[in-house]
Amino acid sequence: MRISIRRSRLHLRRGEIDWPVAAIYIVSQFAGAVAGVCAAHVMFELPIWQLSTTVRSGPGQFVAEIVATFGLLLTVLACATRNAAATPYAVGLYITAAYWFTASTSFANPAVTMARSLSNTFAGIPGAGVFAFILAQGIGMVAAVAIGRWFWSPPALRPQPRQ
Repeated sequence: MRISIRRSRLHLRRGEIDWPVAAIYIVSQFAGAVAGVCAAHVMFELPIWQLSTTVRSGPGQFVAEIVATFGLLLTVLACATRNAAATPYAVGLYITAAYWFTASTSFANPAVTMARSLSNTFAGIPGAGVFAFILAQGIGMVAAVAIGRWFWSPPALRPQPRQ
């Protein structure tokens, strides 16, 4: 099976991606996140397998994750609509900035959230907090997709106000 990244990106934005391709993306995200945590632990001479005990809870963390995810997805949607080649740079810049302007340090991705639960460092999150972070990311995603469709859909497809 050959996957065209360009084709898939356009179909993802429109909600037309095939489930087998989506599954490959999801599994790849989680596998890459776990591999990244293991690599970081090896580089810093930490035990490869560990669970986080770093406390991250409370309404501020929850709201921060909604904001982080909302902004990240709007960045991706804007780039996909206006200049797809800028996406990697824009995402990198956004995540770097969001690390500093959000209380949660911008996980903004369920795979990253799960992986950070496997690192007992300042960047970690205890397993008990993973669900709340992923729920917040889901809320941020839904809001970003709704706003993104309103901003960048052709006028005929935009949601119309109720009369």
